[in-house]
Parts: sequence; structure tokens; C-alpha cells
Amino acid sequence: MGLQPRGISYVPASTPDVVRGDLRAIAEELHCDTVMLIESDPERHRAAAEYALQLGLDVWIRPSVEDRPHRELLERLAGTAAMAEELRQRYPGRVTLLVGNEFSLTTPGMLPGPRVFVRVQVLVRWRRFFDRRITRKLGVLLKAALAIARESFHGPVSYAAGYWEQVDWSGFDVVGVNFYRFGTDAAAYEKQLRELVDRSDKPVVITEFGCGSFVGADRRGPGSFLIVNWFATPPRVREGYQRDEATQAAYLGELIDLYDASGVQGCFVFTYAMQDFPHWSDPVFDLDMAGFGVVKIPVNEPDRRQPKESFAVVARKYSA
Repeated sequence: MGLQPRGISYVPASTPDVVRGDLRAIAEELHCDTVMLIESDPERHRAAAEYALQLGLDVWIRPSVEDRPHRELLERLAGTAAMAEELRQRYPGRVTLLVGNEFSLTTPGMLPGPRVFVRVQVLVRWRRFFDRRITRKLGVLLKAALAIARESFHGPVSYAAGYWEQVDWSGFDVVGVNFYRFGTDAAAYEKQLRELVDRSDKPVVITEFGCGSFVGADRRGPGSFLIVNWFATPPRVREGYQRDEATQAAYLGELIDLYDASGVQGCFVFTYAMQDFPHWSDPVFDLDMAGFGVVKIPVNEPDRRQPKESFAVVARKYSA
């Protein structure tokens, strides 16, 4: 397999021991060569990156700042860039910095709505009315973010773009796109992927792809989490959905093979584990069905990991 990075994203868990165990599994059992670390706390970010590098994993560092003003986002990015540069100097050629993720969705001002969850609804239903506004405002924010990143960090820089975002990649080193497959037209997805690679004069990395673990999740792709009624207490899976880990496993395996055959440089499965989507034996409350993790976390056992069918598929593909 020619993909590099062969990666997965990971949000460091609450305790250092759990983080170290997860990163060992990512390196030794999933056979990843790279991990994308997504974190809002600078010290946890640094500690996780340090350990991953010691294990032999390359790291892509992505600050997590949602629903905050642009000024605060850029301030956090400046600190993250300085931290990433310290690591890069000690581990040359093994650290990449992402300036952010889907800014049109994760930051206020480009789509209506005070929170990401609300903006998702706008994006799904009425995005076409905001495309020009998104492109204009995103360009301004990305230019500022790139300038701040370059002040401190002297390694490769990218951005995890939403598939709907129009990005000027001229100042970046790598084209990064969150490129989920959804719907029923797999041929159209493959065509769009090849067009993305053909029109890019820089390496293309798929920075997110994945789906849930239920029948039909492959058709929902990034919208898999919407099968949950999040306003119920506790949240519950809506009627009519059946857990099926094989759906997620097949989806990830097919797309890894497609990326390898299409000239994509590398990819990151989304994601290793999702603490907020615990697995229940009662299917009504089994939020893991709607999550994207390749391991499930039993409810009331936040430090335990149970590999799903997708874990074995990703490990087999990445070790090929």
C-alpha cells in the first residue's frame, strides 16, 4: 500500500495512562504510521504528541477551538504552532501542523447559528445560499491563520477543509480535505475524488472519513450522529436503526482501497474513540451506533476499549 500517512485521528483521553495505551494500540495494533492529535488543552496536546513521537508515530497537530471568536482561535493557534515547532526541531520531518478544521462550520460568522450543532442543520439544508459568503470570510480567516502558523512553525502546514469549502491552497504545503462518502452514488464520489487529485498541484490527504455502525450508516456518512435524539434525557437512538459494525468496517475498507488507487497521498480515519458516544447493551441508548470510533467504550467504563469490526479491517489494510 502506497498511502502515507496511513493515519487515524485521536482526541487524547482524560488520563495519561489511557492516552499512552491508546497510542500504543494505534501504532502497534492498527499499524498506523501517523496520528492526528485533536486537542483543546495545550499541555495535553504536547504530552500526547511527545509520547506518539517516542512510539515512532509521526504526528499531525490540530488545535480544537469550536464556537469561539476568531481572535481567540488565532491566539490558540499561535501557542499551538510554537509548541509544534519545538517538537519539530527535536523530531525533524515528523510533525505537521493543521491550522484548523472546517472553519465555516466550527467558527461563528460564516453560517447562521450560535453553536456547531445548529450550523450543521443550516449546512445540510441551506448551504447553497451561503456559499459565496463562506468562501469570502473563510479566505480572510485562513490567510490570518496561515500567517500566524508560519511565524513560529517551520514545517509542513495544512488545513482540514470541509468538502464544501473553496480554499486557496497556494500558501499551504498539503491539501487536506474531510471527504466523507454519503448517499448512494459511489461512482460520483470516486469521480469527485479523482478530480480533486487531478486539479491539485500539491499532495492531497483525506483528513477525515468515516461513518457510524448501523445499517445504512454508509449512506449517511458524516451525518451518522443525527440518528440520535440529543434533546432527550438521556439521549437515545431514534426508532428504526439496527446496530451493524460490518457496515462501518466495509465503508472504511473500501475507501482506503479507493484512496490508494486514486493518487491520494494519505488518509486519516475518523476516528479512534469517542468518549461522548458510549456503547450500551440496550440499543435505544447505544450511542456508539452513531459514533465514528473504531473502538467502542462501554458505558460507565470510560477507560476500557473494545475493538469493533472496523478496527480489524483498518489494521489489515494499513499493514498490507
